Amino acid sequence: MSKKSAENLPKNAIESQGQLIKAFYEKYGNEILPIIETVLGRQGRALGLRTNKKISDNKLSTVAKVFSKSYNHESVKVISISDEKFHIQGMQCPFGLENTSRELCEAVMAIDYEYFNIATDRKINLNINKTVAAGDPFCDTIYTV
Repeated sequence: MSKKSAENLPKNAIESQGQLIKAFYEKYGNEILPIIETVLGRQGRALGLRTNKKISDNKLSTVAKVFSKSYNHESVKVISISDEKFHIQGMQCPFGLENTSRELCEAVMAIDYEYFNIATDRKINLNINKTVAAGDPFCDTIYTV
């Protein structure tokens, strides 16, 4: 394998999934976004159901703490966790969506949206204030009950 081809290899399954998402988005544009949102929303629901079975209560703070264990703490900073609000900021996208589009980010974030809805057994509001997918310097995401 040449050094050049090794540079594009994903470091983990999420990056690999991100490469697939980006390839479809590059080929089909915004037309593919509803499909991405539907499929990744189903993934989020599945993850949320697994989390819901493991936790003692379904408060947003509890679910947020479990969720926080799943990402790289060098690139994601927890701003606040409470029963009403979970606020995080990330320096890079785990899917590698930097400088693609806000719309693509929103479709992919169906994973988190559905995860939190199912794991908390509540309607969660997801507010993406900033996203590296749109060229912002960092992601700023707030989940509220």
